[in-house]
Amino acid sequence: MDFTKKFLITAMASAMLVGCTVPGSHFYVDDKNVVNIQSEESDISEQINVYPLTASVVNQFKSPQAFSKTNPSLDAEVARYQYRVGPGDILNVTIWDHPELTIPAGSYRSSSESGNWVHADGTIFYPYIGLVKVEGKTVTEIRDEMAKRLKEYIESPQVDVNVASFRSQKSYITGEVNKPGQQPITNVPLTLLDAINRAGGLGADADWRNITLTRNGIEEKLSLYALMQRGDLTQNRLLRPGDIVHVPRNDAQKVFVMGEVNDPKLLKIDRAGMSLTEALSNVGGINEISADATGVFVIRSNNIESGINSSALADVYQLNIKDASALVIGTEFELQPYDIVYVTAAPIARWNRVVRQLLPTISGFNDLTEGALRLRNW
Repeated sequence: MDFTKKFLITAMASAMLVGCTVPGSHFYVDDKNVVNIQSEESDISEQINVYPLTASVVNQFKSPQAFSKTNPSLDAEVARYQYRVGPGDILNVTIWDHPELTIPAGSYRSSSESGNWVHADGTIFYPYIGLVKVEGKTVTEIRDEMAKRLKEYIESPQVDVNVASFRSQKSYITGEVNKPGQQPITNVPLTLLDAINRAGGLGADADWRNITLTRNGIEEKLSLYALMQRGDLTQNRLLRPGDIVHVPRNDAQKVFVMGEVNDPKLLKIDRAGMSLTEALSNVGGINEISADATGVFVIRSNNIESGINSSALADVYQLNIKDASALVIGTEFELQPYDIVYVTAAPIARWNRVVRQLLPTISGFNDLTEGALRLRNW
């Protein structure tokens, strides 16, 4: 065995030993228990739908736009609204021309302090007629009943009833508002928009488009963007006792821009929404040297949470911006939360990457060969 062969064997053995002590961490699965879950799923490529975005079809993928609309049902509901008394409320009862039956407020007592407290059983006590059931009744109904019962003791009684303090019924405003908390239901109708204004308005991180109204355990999604920015009054609601209005944070309103762009990063969708062209602009556009302008993709998951009912794993929308005027089409395509905008690399860019990976190995092999030849000649 000549010197060159001995040198190569020694070099290979050294390399193998060095390979056992390569710095940095790694994870091996060969020596671990790999669980293979049986599934009938086919190849992932068969579960992806691809839709080219062209000027003639982009409108088919646009989300319905909100516009100004009236809300006749809400107007009718507000017009016939009447407050119904509940336990904890305080009533003021006045019998005209009979001051002995009316508790005077006095100089140092408010009407709420001197009124008739509605007890937990929904009744109040009044002279002559005793207990009066008032829970669930309007002040008009209470007045009529008390006048009817007082006729036995007073000739033609003139009775007036009003609520001095509203304490029995509340709605709740939570989440990204400036003053979250309880808001009382009173004899003045309280709408969703009124409640948001009373809560000091929306916070800086509020998700305008996905407000939730929970009533009797049933959740309804509403859009304050459509209501406040577009004038869609059908998004407004008359609040009822026990309603919970929640304004979520906009943490979920994000898209991911990846691939051959100048500044790949996560973007947040603002309250006005975000188009594909806007997302590309926010990351400095595509990399004109390495990007394949025909391959601008939007990958949209069809999972259950997205609300899309589809058998496909994901829908992919492809925009060809080889002609830059096609960016106009991108302005008409609105992104949704958790969309992935991916700009693929040009074939030549992928080939150059392979070459860059091979160059260190080739250079090392050449250096090793030249060294062996020098030793042999020596």
